[in-house]
Amino acid sequence: MSKVQVAALNFFLCNNLNKDNDKDSDSDDDEKLTKKDILLGHRVGKKTSKRKKQTERALKALEKQKKKKKVEIFDYSALHLLYDAQDFAERLFRQLESSNERFEVKLLHQDFLSRLIGLHQLLLLNFYPYLQRYLQPHQRQVTKILLYVAQASHELVPPDILESICKTIANNFITERNSGEVMAVGLNTIREICSKSYLAMDQDLLIDLSKYKSYRDKSVSASARSLIQLFREKNPQLLERKDRGKPTEFQRDLVPLDYGQSKPKSYLEGAEIFQQDIDDQDKQSIDEDDQDDDQQSEEDWINVSNSDEDDEVDDNDEEQENGDKMETTMTEEERRERAITISSQRILTQQEFEQLKVLELKRRIQDRRRNRLEESMTDSRKRKTISIDTDSDSDDENKKNNADQNSGLITLRDIERVHKKRAHDKESRLETVIAGREGRAKFGKWKKEQGHAGTTNKEKLKNKNFQMLKPKLRNKQKRSFRDKQIALRDALLKDKRLR
Repeated sequence: MSKVQVAALNFFLCNNLNKDNDKDSDSDDDEKLTKKDILLGHRVGKKTSKRKKQTERALKALEKQKKKKKVEIFDYSALHLLYDAQDFAERLFRQLESSNERFEVKLLHQDFLSRLIGLHQLLLLNFYPYLQRYLQPHQRQVTKILLYVAQASHELVPPDILESICKTIANNFITERNSGEVMAVGLNTIREICSKSYLAMDQDLLIDLSKYKSYRDKSVSASARSLIQLFREKNPQLLERKDRGKPTEFQRDLVPLDYGQSKPKSYLEGAEIFQQDIDDQDKQSIDEDDQDDDQQSEEDWINVSNSDEDDEVDDNDEEQENGDKMETTMTEEERRERAITISSQRILTQQEFEQLKVLELKRRIQDRRRNRLEESMTDSRKRKTISIDTDSDSDDENKKNNADQNSGLITLRDIERVHKKRAHDKESRLETVIAGREGRAKFGKWKKEQGHAGTTNKEKLKNKNFQMLKPKLRNKQKRSFRDKQIALRDALLKDKRLR
């Protein structure tokens, strides 16, 4: 029975894909070993034309196996297709509580339940105290259990339950008696829980955790700063004043919602910077102009098309300038009404959606106090702008990095994000050495750097006949220890005088 359960759970969790990839890698290693054995056998045995043909056939057979196309595997989670997920989760949790299976099978049950709860936003309140008793640093596979807690968190879970879990993690993991890796794992778990439901964090607990930003361990300080950055976007009022950062336009409009409260919007924020639809009279005049343009010659038509492209670029620049002026002249109510009318009357293009993304990033970055000063300044001073790269290369890289995540679920990499100082390789060490040589004097004799300096005594000794040096070397070897001390002292004093 347990084998059937494990197979079904692996099917829902899409764990079979990883096993297939491991098998493919193992088979590749086996093929490399067999190829090596074939070549070794041909080299050791007697060289005949028959054995040579046999080895060639064997190598061709291996190459054919490598060239075979692998069957495509589609990573589509079956969790989306479940009927009545709430009832199914309750029955599965009752089975988990009364099961006597191995610990690995229980972990599969917990993983499946946590994904099911987080995906469908189910209410299974007894599941959280069940996981809470496993939250100890010495627990086996504790990072996976922390991952399951974060996966099962969502906005509809009562904040009291998640708050007790956060306090348990803080008391058991985030203490100075534990190592830096354990503390960083605890902070990362709390951050992932609060990213799903920020109401799970208490103000006193957040202030205590934010003080770890200056901790001696780099992984702990980085995790604490990421938690502070999360609450700057979610609810900056819970942070201390020094940790809130500079007030931005995004924080001005941010209103933290209570449990069960939602605030849907019927318009696109920032759509007020675009122009409204053209009136009917303007449309008719444009149609008449188009008919006149069709009657012109081809050369004139080509010139007109080029001028139209220039006009489009100028129009985009004018829209941006007009949008910047509207931000300062229009009130909040006027902006909202204009955004509602534009988003309901127009179909925005892809370029306009990119402009909305840039505007949203500016609102998250720009200082609110600086904008007030800029509004009061005269027109003689130029307004500072923020240049933001809107290329989609970074988005594609993020999608590739998150390819292992199924439907936006948290990965174990997010929980185990611990900074480790890696040893420098030879290339990096050489780069630091070369960078340190820049801007300083070179080592060596200062006389030799001049153009009129002669050769040194060491260079002369290399060209001197050995028979001439033989008596001097013999006398050096016969010296007593006291004579060697005196000679060394005199040489050091002479060197000091020359410097």
